[in-house]
Amino acid sequence: MFVLGIDPGLTTTGYGLVAPGPQAVIAGVVRTSPKTPVAHRLLELYRDLTALVAEHHPTVVAIEQVFSNRNLQTVANVGRASGVAMLVAAQAGLQVHEYTPSSVKRAVAGYGNAPKEQVQKMVAQRLGLADLPRPADAADALAVALCHLQGAALLERVEAAR
Repeated sequence: MFVLGIDPGLTTTGYGLVAPGPQAVIAGVVRTSPKTPVAHRLLELYRDLTALVAEHHPTVVAIEQVFSNRNLQTVANVGRASGVAMLVAAQAGLQVHEYTPSSVKRAVAGYGNAPKEQVQKMVAQRLGLADLPRPADAADALAVALCHLQGAALLERVEAAR
């Protein structure tokens, strides 16, 4: 199972592809300029994520859920980016699983309120990386993918029982 983890954002969307083992295949970010109209930024994100899926052929997509924030504009933009990622996955026929930030932190670092640096260190350790994954958005995307891989076996059993 190749899991594409996504940390959505309008300015910066992190992505990380993790294979069983676990092993990092690729990680990075898609950046869009705040000076560009939102519709064009979403199109750019769509094209880049579509190309990523076409090139690497993940088997499932795991996305960090939009969480409540004091800044409604940020929540709206993260929601838009998340929707684009879901669209790309759906068009490729891939299942999408969403995880809250606290469940990702709990799965990767053992604590739902773990600081970003601790999550980055655990991602690096679990994937056998020499350095911390950077930028933070790429590390978060790898963490989302690891979270899904960790719970995938249980998820398959639950879905089979339905």
